[in-house]
Amino acid sequence: MGPSASESRSAAENGVEESNPPEIVISVLNTPAPPPLGHELAWSIREGIFPRRNKSSSLFRHVISVFCGLFPVLSWGKEYNGKTFRSDLMAGLTLASLGIPQSIGYANLAKLDPQYGLYTSVVPPLIYAVMGSSREIAIGPVAVVSLLLSSMLQKLADPQVDPVSYRKLVFTSTFFAGIFQAAFGLFRLGFLVDFLSHAVIVGFMGGAAIVISLQQLKGLLGIAHFTTKTDVVSVIEAVWNAFHQHWHPENFYLGCSFLVFLLITRFIGRRNNKLFWLPAIAPLISVILSTLLVFMTRADKHGVITIQHIKGGLNPSSAKQLQFTGQYAAECAKVGLICAIIALTEAVAVGRSFASIRGYHLDGNKEMVAMGFMNIAGSLSSCYLATGSFSRTAVNYSAGCKTAVSNIVMAITVFAALELLTRLLYYTPIAILASIILSSLLGLIDIGEAYAIWEVDKVDFLACLGAFFGILFGSVEIGLLIAVAISFSRIILNLIRPQIEMLGRIQGTDIFCSIKQYPMANQESGLLILRMDSSFLYFVNANMIKERIAKYCVKEGQDEIEENPKERIQSVVIDMSNVKNIDTTGIAALEELHKKLDTLGIQLVMANPGWLLIHKMKLASFVDLIGEKWIFLTVGEAVEACLNAHKDNGNNG
Repeated sequence: MGPSASESRSAAENGVEESNPPEIVISVLNTPAPPPLGHELAWSIREGIFPRRNKSSSLFRHVISVFCGLFPVLSWGKEYNGKTFRSDLMAGLTLASLGIPQSIGYANLAKLDPQYGLYTSVVPPLIYAVMGSSREIAIGPVAVVSLLLSSMLQKLADPQVDPVSYRKLVFTSTFFAGIFQAAFGLFRLGFLVDFLSHAVIVGFMGGAAIVISLQQLKGLLGIAHFTTKTDVVSVIEAVWNAFHQHWHPENFYLGCSFLVFLLITRFIGRRNNKLFWLPAIAPLISVILSTLLVFMTRADKHGVITIQHIKGGLNPSSAKQLQFTGQYAAECAKVGLICAIIALTEAVAVGRSFASIRGYHLDGNKEMVAMGFMNIAGSLSSCYLATGSFSRTAVNYSAGCKTAVSNIVMAITVFAALELLTRLLYYTPIAILASIILSSLLGLIDIGEAYAIWEVDKVDFLACLGAFFGILFGSVEIGLLIAVAISFSRIILNLIRPQIEMLGRIQGTDIFCSIKQYPMANQESGLLILRMDSSFLYFVNANMIKERIAKYCVKEGQDEIEENPKERIQSVVIDMSNVKNIDTTGIAALEELHKKLDTLGIQLVMANPGWLLIHKMKLASFVDLIGEKWIFLTVGEAVEACLNAHKDNGNNG
């Protein structure tokens, strides 16, 4: 290696002529070509799904490791024992006591018959138990996804008028959602889920919770005819019209009574962690007591609306109901994509939260593969879109689950309920299902988190409000579109107008940092040091960056001439350490910048360009244009070389 920057500076002070260290130039410019895009994609898929094979391992062991990667149950199943099963058994039974009434309620929210919610709590949890890597996550239908499906698909087919066609659309959308989820995981596209930022999710969940709550007024008030729209104005108008018509207040009294009971048990469970089971079994207790009450008083004859018939038995096949042709196939794919992203966002967030508590890593891409395959299987067995539920996962964790076997226990219990208990639910009032859903939505409205977002980042809060009010006064799609548009606008704005920071040296060191952030940093005489705070130098920002650097040179040069006519900018050092990639427009902008600076008698110097930058600049002959000796590994080395060159020019002058 060549001399350090401090050694070069000492040599310069002693009047010793110091040339550019050739070893450094070689290490910067003679880097190997980066791998092609296809190789990168294949490598990411192989690393994400298939473990790397050691040279010493046999083919059989490698195949076993591949299967263990796809089916984590093969790894933890070897150490499974009776003690662990007892914990999972209690957790699964507790989970089922909460999941059965919630599944029936969410099916009602999705505009499906009650049994389809129970079906969704049987097959997907079984698939996830062998393919998923989370130990705590509870699989089944959730409120937000149920609302998404019903709000978008009922525009294509009315579930009241043509329930068969509507179910076909639901199953087809679920199949497409599973395909997208599996593809996201297989091709390592999990970053797509991250486009829904934390602030967007907070606003989306809050708006969805209010919309879902308003939708439950139909069951809570016993309204026969209700609007199919989800915006708050339409719902309030429908409720107002219902009060001027004949309605049965018995539903309201019954639903509110059990809603108070559910909220009290929820409060007790939060105050005392040992009583976590109380709010978990409260929905099942509510269903049993309200059903007995209606049966004994024959309240269904006096205006109380009940579930009535629920079809029991094993999940019937729905493979023949999937529609891949026809006018609605593309719409189902669009609905499936939107629902897939929302469902994955909720599931991965829930899974990672509890994995961090237990102290293990959760692979988001493997979770997506598991979610995808379970929804594909679910769409073929009369299930609609399932994902990880935060409320049920919290119950599962509090109940002491150890592995995903708790999902298996829950699925078996739900199947037993389908076989044995569906006839007993004939007299279950719809108002109780509404109260169960209402009680579970409180956790989705997080005012404290919204305030924290406002305190930290106002633009993030704007995206949060966009999602919230878009859902509230428009629709789910409008709310998502507004929120994503705000988030993308922020990304594009930062990309188009990146920061160009002027750097200075901290006295006595070789550390160069922003003068705005550290006013004590000193500028070098006759030298302008700039840093691009952008990961890309592309067509969208190349010309703007070129013009801003040129203006910096003119402005700083004029200021120096006014302060000291003998001084002027002789070199511009650009720190490229943050720039990861460049396109042909970016290279053309650098060429134009070099020519413009050259006419002003200013040398363009580059420090720490990345791998792709060096490769592309060599292919475009830009390195030959500015000269290899003006490309350096660090800003310190570039500054010392420029100062030595200025000194040599001064001596020659």
